[in-house]
Amino acid sequence: MRTVTRTRIKICGMTRPEDVESACRLDVDAVGFVCYERSPRYVPAERLPALAAELPPFVTPVLLFVNAPSGAVERALEAVPHALLQFHGDESEADCGCFGRAYVRAVAIGDGTDLLDWERRYPSACALLADAPSAEFGGSGNRFDWNRLPALQRRSLPLIMAGGLSASNVRSAIRAAAPYGVDVSSGVEQERGIKSEALMREFVAAVRAADADSAALDEDHQ
Repeated sequence: MRTVTRTRIKICGMTRPEDVESACRLDVDAVGFVCYERSPRYVPAERLPALAAELPPFVTPVLLFVNAPSGAVERALEAVPHALLQFHGDESEADCGCFGRAYVRAVAIGDGTDLLDWERRYPSACALLADAPSAEFGGSGNRFDWNRLPALQRRSLPLIMAGGLSASNVRSAIRAAAPYGVDVSSGVEQERGIKSEALMREFVAAVRAADADSAALDEDHQ
């Protein structure tokens, strides 16, 4: 039986206040801001306050970093003091935890990747984010093999699924892996960094449909 009946939704790569506002109207749980200069969705620290100002209570801002200097992380946290951190580079557990903030550790799920080993290496993480391998750090927008993920019963940390998700496949992803949450960026865009409210709405609806599927299965097994 699943222990999570409501899959959390994060929409990442926000660059415009109106997109943040649209996502919040759809009752997402978190929105992500990319603080990695080589990303086409990069948001400099000085723009973060205007974007975070659109967030209502109980919607979590997430700041994404790739091998960033500690000063850059601290400046972003000054701009968005209540943010969750997310790390996609070569950061060690000590690097991720040195800011005294809750953090998510991204894991590229490729050949030979053992998610349970990453759980042992990053026990202080509040969750692991499973993504597809990429030539560059950060998300690739590609899907990985969901069968590489260990079963829910074997996992000790919450799992967030990313990598090529969209309204057309997220229901299957949730059915396959029973994640705590899902993370989407390019799958709800009309162009890089520009979100489509219609695609976001379809994505949220697909996630809620998957949750309804799981609830129905639970009832059948009671």
